[in-house]
Amino acid sequence: MLKENSETVKVVVRCRPLSQKEISEHHDCIVDVNMPAHTISVNNPSNIKEVKNFTFDYTYGIGCTQEQIFKETALPILESVMEGYNGTIFAYGQTGTGKTYTMEGVENEAERGIIPRTINWIFDNIKNYANQQFLVRCSFVEIYNEEVRDLLSRNTKAKLNVREKDKVFFLEDVTIYQAENSKRMYDIMKAGTV
Repeated sequence: MLKENSETVKVVVRCRPLSQKEISEHHDCIVDVNMPAHTISVNNPSNIKEVKNFTFDYTYGIGCTQEQIFKETALPILESVMEGYNGTIFAYGQTGTGKTYTMEGVENEAERGIIPRTINWIFDNIKNYANQQFLVRCSFVEIYNEEVRDLLSRNTKAKLNVREKDKVFFLEDVTIYQAENSKRMYDIMKAGTV
């Protein structure tokens, strides 16, 4: 159940470690994460006394795990979805900031991202509702430069239009597939990444 005072939008910031390229080029990390205080401090490399502090709903440093990110940020949303509420999780940021790793991860168990963990969690938990039926449908879209593209369409170059009907927003002509199990969902996801 949603808490009465819970906010509908949470902002989560995850800072990734320096890449091998950044290390080889002798870059320094200028970001400090204080997870308990939910703050990020950005240091000015040319003036060590100049620090900018930012506060978010959740902050995660380089030592956090994929499982921790999932349990603390995605799982509460999924639990609400199973109670009938709408939920959205999306990643936003510049190229190279770790969005794909956080959302998709890699195929080993420990490094699976939010999407595969969500797929498994949904289908595992549907089994707990013996007296209810669930219809799981999925689409796979990309939002880039304020344009929405259907990654499951034969024409992935075509832009989708956002429409509103009865105060509900939807993507006109988006491809929607039904998924009966996690394997089907993974197959749909793989088709969209080709």
